Amino acid sequence: MARGVNNLRGKYAVVGVGETEFSRNSGRTTRRMAVEAITHAIDDSGLDRAETSWGLMSYGALDRAMSEPVAHDLGIQPNYLLDIFGGGNSTETLVGAAIGVLEGGLADAIIIYRTMNGYTEQRIGGTPVGRAPTPAFVTSHGNDTLHTGIYGMGSALQTFALSFVRHMHDYGTTLEQLAHIKVAHSHHASNNPKAYYKSRVTVDDVMDSRTVVWPFGLLHCCVETDNACAIIVTDIERAKSLRHTPAAILGTSGRVLKPGPAYHWGYGPISQHAGVIASSTLWPNAGVGPQDIDITGSYDAFTFTSLFQLEAYGFAELGGGGEYVSDGTIELGGRRPNNTSGGHLCEAYTHGINMVIENVRQLRHRVDDYCPDWRNGVHTYDYSEGHCRQVRDPKLTANLGWGGPQVGSALVMTNQL
Repeated sequence: MARGVNNLRGKYAVVGVGETEFSRNSGRTTRRMAVEAITHAIDDSGLDRAETSWGLMSYGALDRAMSEPVAHDLGIQPNYLLDIFGGGNSTETLVGAAIGVLEGGLADAIIIYRTMNGYTEQRIGGTPVGRAPTPAFVTSHGNDTLHTGIYGMGSALQTFALSFVRHMHDYGTTLEQLAHIKVAHSHHASNNPKAYYKSRVTVDDVMDSRTVVWPFGLLHCCVETDNACAIIVTDIERAKSLRHTPAAILGTSGRVLKPGPAYHWGYGPISQHAGVIASSTLWPNAGVGPQDIDITGSYDAFTFTSLFQLEAYGFAELGGGGEYVSDGTIELGGRRPNNTSGGHLCEAYTHGINMVIENVRQLRHRVDDYCPDWRNGVHTYDYSEGHCRQVRDPKLTANLGWGGPQVGSALVMTNQL
């Protein structure tokens, strides 16, 4: 049965966003990068660092920088700290937690951040570049790898691929259709000065890329990067007095689980994402439906993770995702662009927070593209290579977080309050 707490709809907003550069050699610690990204977000928000009562929340899998030393380095005395373990479904989950802390009167504003040297230090699929390969997910078998690590299933792609191969079997989804996701996101990244991969690719490029885990090639996989990102959440009344148009939060869902999360292919239907469950809370809370959304930010650790979520949250019918992602809908200029920064496939891998930042900037009409006067909200809407990526007059965005086929989170924002 759907459950909703509608009295919080639009009461809080994202007011500050910031990040470091996206690189493969940051040359500094995750702690230092966290301070840089948060400082950019505070400056972006217009909040007074000394006069604001702060809360600080972080998440991390493998590498991170905890809130206590980061708060010290920032020179703030936070009233609330929360550090959680987790990756791709954490940003949207912590936005919901931040609303609870703010509603309880424990702080004026909440900083949420993720910092990671995801290429030069602790890589998701193994050890840092130049060291002997020891996949990070198979070094311990007492947690979610109990039934997988002993068989050599150590990477995210190995475990996730099982579900999507079943999707291909059940619905006839093809690798060519999936390739259009990479193509679209690469086109978006070509208009993003800070994207790590800016070159546009073709369907043939994706199809011809070397196999990593059958049947998926290298270009179906995200980029690995060093970076830190941060967002700031506060109440809507305070937000209205700050620097930018608030990205008001209409609804969230956090880490909603399907049965059997540690062994997700043992419980059917394995070709569906947990968003099919989360949807029953998300849309009633938000007061809108998938048909109302202008832009999606769908977690793209791999091409198929975007498709999975777009189906689960109702943007496409179950089994209809292949057509949805390949018919132009998700492209700039299409009916509902997805990952307009290039996402994880092309901009950077941040465990999801960069796509929330992108949607906040889209709602402000201040996407940092190649338009000469983007800082003043002037855009050309020329989506050819090396030009604009601002969507024309967006009002509603949705971010879809991924923790695997078995767990997900989501966030709906608007600029209309």
